[in-house]
Amino acid sequence: MSDRNFDVIDINAFDAGGIERGYQYEAFLPTRINAQWQMHDRHIPDLLENSSRLLGELNAYSHLIPNVDFFIQMYITKEAVSSNKIEGTQTNLEEAVQDLQDIAPEHRDDWLEVNNYIKAANVSLKNMGGLPLSNRLIRKAHEILLTSVRGEHKQPGIFRTSQNWIGTSLANATFIPPRHEHIPELMSDLEKFMHNKDVHLPHLIRIAIIHYQLETIHPFLDGNGRIGRLLITLYLVYFGLLQKPSLYLSDFFMKNKEEYYDRLMAVRTHNKLSEWIQFFLTGVQETARHSINVFREITNIRSIIEAETMPKFQGRKLKNAQTLMYHLYGAPVVTNNSVAALLGVKHNIAATLVKDFVANGILKEITGRYRNKIFIFDMYFKLF
Repeated sequence: MSDRNFDVIDINAFDAGGIERGYQYEAFLPTRINAQWQMHDRHIPDLLENSSRLLGELNAYSHLIPNVDFFIQMYITKEAVSSNKIEGTQTNLEEAVQDLQDIAPEHRDDWLEVNNYIKAANVSLKNMGGLPLSNRLIRKAHEILLTSVRGEHKQPGIFRTSQNWIGTSLANATFIPPRHEHIPELMSDLEKFMHNKDVHLPHLIRIAIIHYQLETIHPFLDGNGRIGRLLITLYLVYFGLLQKPSLYLSDFFMKNKEEYYDRLMAVRTHNKLSEWIQFFLTGVQETARHSINVFREITNIRSIIEAETMPKFQGRKLKNAQTLMYHLYGAPVVTNNSVAALLGVKHNIAATLVKDFVANGILKEITGRYRNKIFIFDMYFKLF
């Protein structure tokens, strides 16, 4: 596709779209985004430069840390908790890293939604080795997201075939996305924009626009926000801005939830795309700085444990201690039973090792119970 074959859009003169009348409601039909873009904004270039520099520093840390994939799982878990909290789910990080049987029955529905998000992220990242970042991959992630949880009857993995809305009812909606007849063409346009090499636009600005557009299209009956936020990291990894999925914006969006929604809505109502992009890039900067600091602290903790604690173990016990230690970086909550299963040892051997980890300040018991105790790698967990 050559530049002359598609429209030119100025970010500062963006026309977000218009109203389309339906039966007793008005839906918003967004402008197609697969176009050539121009940018004449004095604020965006500096934000973009700083964001790109911080992503480069974050990538360097992900290369320097051995077995970094253990730590990445905690980032994915934190993202799952934050993204679901934006939608009202109450599961916290401490619960998210526990097994289902250790969760109070009244919290299990929320736990399952968070766990599905983790699965959707991991499967999508794995599938990107053989599949392009595409509507097919997005639909697969959505299918996993809504499997056997609230929303399971709202067409998991299928673009909607009926009207949806944001708000308590269609009559009192704060926003009504486009009619379902437009979804295939709008999502096709979004997918083409993702991969259009003739579009001369930095990737961070492109994914900011993509996130806005997907949230505006609202292509599914449920789970649109979570899929839209997951897509940000998938995009950054797929196009090589991140070597490892170590940056997630949901925590930033959650802490600035009202502004997050207001910025998205202001694009639709007042064409304020530049302001949304600035907010998005600010989130990239803050999140990248935090992730870099976490990696630094992980390096310090790991060095101290390897230098001061691991030498206290000898022979077979050292091997078990090292195996448990690696496990804790990816899943920092354990029980005596889970450690026994992990190591393939008897319960009393696992319990002794856990007791040694507690004595050395690595693990901390969090239930106060005499039986069925749960232990957390507290100094590491607090980093997240």
